[in-house]
Amino acid sequence: MHRTHLWRWIFFIVGQLILSLGITLTIKGHQLGIGPWDVLHVGLYRMFGLTIGTWSILTGLFIVGSTAIYLRRWPQVGTWINMILIGLFIDFFNWLIPAVPTIAGQVAVFILGIGVMAVGLGMYVSPNIGAGPRDTLMLVLIEKTGWSVKTVRTALEVSVALAGWLIGGPIGIGTVIIALFFGPLLHYTLPYFQELLRRLADPPEAAQVN
Repeated sequence: MHRTHLWRWIFFIVGQLILSLGITLTIKGHQLGIGPWDVLHVGLYRMFGLTIGTWSILTGLFIVGSTAIYLRRWPQVGTWINMILIGLFIDFFNWLIPAVPTIAGQVAVFILGIGVMAVGLGMYVSPNIGAGPRDTLMLVLIEKTGWSVKTVRTALEVSVALAGWLIGGPIGIGTVIIALFFGPLLHYTLPYFQELLRRLADPPEAAQVN
């Protein structure tokens, strides 16, 4: 049990670190446009200051509070950790990675960022410690409207991207690329990390001893 618990938390924390790196790489390629939620965070940063990571935390806090009121229960501890760590990691990588001056370079880091995001999200979601604030909001909207996951996710991300664009966030072909290709990539990374976690947490040798 202890071994399983340890590996779940390793996947949860390291996955968020990798996801944040991927998000930052797409932001560094912002001339192509970025993910819908990041359009909002960058737009808020451009309009009001602070940092992109801070706005990620603040919007997450607003969503967590709203969904907690609706559901009448506190979110899992993993939701709070996700909200804080993603914002902190984004600011760290945004500080660490220099700006990319050329279009070719931005295309390269943007494409790399999408792949890294899919790896990170698949890794951090696999232990099922707690959904992020935005995923929790999506689940609440599905429950309230009765719409499909695809419909709710699309409507939510279009709304968020539009709001971010109206306050100066970068939207473009890259935003569409993330919307179209991120899901299929996650379709492969999530099962991969679920199986890897299972093997690490309960190796054949341990099963034979038991």
